[in-house]
Amino acid sequence: MSQTVVFPASIIRIEGKAPFAVPWYVYSLLIASASALIGECWDVSWHISIGRDSFWTAPHMAIQFCAILGAFTCSFLILQTTFGMNSNVRQASVHVMGFRGPLGAFVVMWGAAAMLTSAPFDNWWHNAYGLDVKILSPPHVVLGLGIGCVQLGGLLLTLGCMNRAEGKLRNHLDRIFLCAGGLVLSQVIAFSQEYVGLPLMHSAIYYRALCITAPLILIGGAESSGKKWAATYMAAFYIGLRLAIMLTLRQFPAQPKLGPVYNNVTHFVFPYFPSLIIVPAVCLDLLRGYFRTRSSWSKSALLGISFLITLLAVQWPFANFLMSPHSRNWFFATADFPYYWLPTSPSVRHLFFAWEPTQMRFLEGLVIALIAAILGSRIGFGWSGWMRSVRR
Repeated sequence: MSQTVVFPASIIRIEGKAPFAVPWYVYSLLIASASALIGECWDVSWHISIGRDSFWTAPHMAIQFCAILGAFTCSFLILQTTFGMNSNVRQASVHVMGFRGPLGAFVVMWGAAAMLTSAPFDNWWHNAYGLDVKILSPPHVVLGLGIGCVQLGGLLLTLGCMNRAEGKLRNHLDRIFLCAGGLVLSQVIAFSQEYVGLPLMHSAIYYRALCITAPLILIGGAESSGKKWAATYMAAFYIGLRLAIMLTLRQFPAQPKLGPVYNNVTHFVFPYFPSLIIVPAVCLDLLRGYFRTRSSWSKSALLGISFLITLLAVQWPFANFLMSPHSRNWFFATADFPYYWLPTSPSVRHLFFAWEPTQMRFLEGLVIALIAAILGSRIGFGWSGWMRSVRR
């Protein structure tokens, strides 16, 4: 007996134990999202190892490949849906400015447009204001928002397929969805990179930065998925991808092309070892099932508290290890520094930097982090309810 599951721009049949298929555009947008993240990490490493010598660097091309691939994929999908004759495909679409297509395709197109716009904006910014290394400069914000839209659009397209699929196809799409969620998690943590560095791991700003974003994505993605260890899967994907990029980049030679040079750089260096959010993610997965019958706000409070406490319990002592001589090896790479860091900086001296000037300010920062974790958890539950309803 055969069962037919209809997706935008494709019809997939599952017959007994026959091999199942996944729409090509789901893989295409997953590749685009991964390309952007790899390019971003590579670009940061390029800046701190070599300096911004030209716009036409390989990392910039990897980032913009995300926009080009995303725009090509979704343009084809929208045009095929708009002018195609398949009524089932048109029913599983939305109407925007005279065109029809899946909701996620239009989100990707907006993101791709922002990314392509950010390229000349970033080049002009550097020519006008110098070779900055700031993450949150205006062109970088436009670029980051564009990448976020491409990743969110890919997430929505995968959801539309996943929520209508069954059996093995549903399970396979679920895994792809969690990989896409891991890419979104990696993106938002990378965007807050200036606040999650090693010297700040004993400051409240570090935990506040993670609590603002991570619980929302982990809980929202986990509740949308059908898998018990969904949050753990996304956190593991984030850590595994960051480690793979870090260890790969360190294998290639690099030399500063700008001055002044305070640290001898012979290979690509990477900012910091990834955060250990996999432990709080495991805690979230364990408690989600245990607290399932409670009200949304009650669950959010309990999960938000557990996230912050668990993160503090693992990251605080791990930060002590990263500051010790035992971490100055090829794997943790805490002896690799950007060429422009002064010898007197806390990072080079392996010292923590107190972002908050007093203990009271530190406690206030932790309270803000706790409130952010609770609110993020609540938004995650609400977001997941909407994501489970996505069909087009």
